[in-house]
Formats: sequence, structure tokens, C-alpha cells
Amino acid sequence: MVLNGSLALLFSGLFFQAGSLPSSMWEPLGAGSFPRLILGMLVLINLALVAQQWRRLHSTPAASSGLVIDWLWRHRLALCVLGLFATYLLMVPSLGFTIASFVFLLLAQVLLGARRPRSLLIALVIALAFSIGVDALFRDVFAIGLPRGLLD
Repeated sequence: MVLNGSLALLFSGLFFQAGSLPSSMWEPLGAGSFPRLILGMLVLINLALVAQQWRRLHSTPAASSGLVIDWLWRHRLALCVLGLFATYLLMVPSLGFTIASFVFLLLAQVLLGARRPRSLLIALVIALAFSIGVDALFRDVFAIGLPRGLLD
């Protein structure tokens, strides 16, 4: 319930923020119409999930103590990857896309199980290929500059 309520609040904020996107003379509905449609549907889905869980909450017996800690322990890998991704998002503006992506991809692969020298070498090659490759693809093919950092 807390997660879906939080997501509903987040999506509501983004919904109102999408209304301030500049309009285009080629789009009669405006640039924010599609994001607002998607975000509005997400808000409704999250509120429906909160209502569904609210009804179940009253008929469910109290849980045993330590249940939250057990759940966190079972989902520690997913939570660590999520935390690593949040750190990546925070580091892109300062380090730049290429370096932040390289570090994120390498650490994510180590976190997910690359431990032996051969698998670490493969992880290094994958991180280099994707971080530099995606940057080159966007810069040279799509002519879109990705964020540059202090060392780029």
C-alpha cells in the first residue's frame, strides 16, 4: 500500500509537471498530452491497487514479528541493484554518461555474480562496449549528445 501510494503521488507530480512542456505547432494536442495520458493511467492503477490492498488489510490477521526483515533479506539483491541504479542516476550529471554507465554496468555484473577472473573480464568487456558503444551510437548516428562529465 505504501509503495503504490508513493508511486501515485510521484506520478501525480509528474502529471502536473508534464503540463508545462512546450507546445508545438505540429502537434495539436501538445507535447505533454501523451505523457499525461500515461501518467494519469498509472495514477489510477496505483490508486486501484491501494484500494484493493486496503480491503484486504482488514481481513488479514496480524503478521509475525520479523516479517519485514525476512522480506528485505529475501529481496536484498533486487534492492541492491535498485540502490546501485539510483546511485547511477545521481552520478550521471557529475561523471557523465560514459563513465557513470561503465561503473554502473561493471558493479551491477559483479553484484549479480561475476567473481572469477574470466567472468570479470567478460563483465569488463561488456561494460566498456555498452558504455562507449551507446554513447557513440547516440552521438554519431542519432546526433544526440549524452551528458558529459568532468572527465569527458
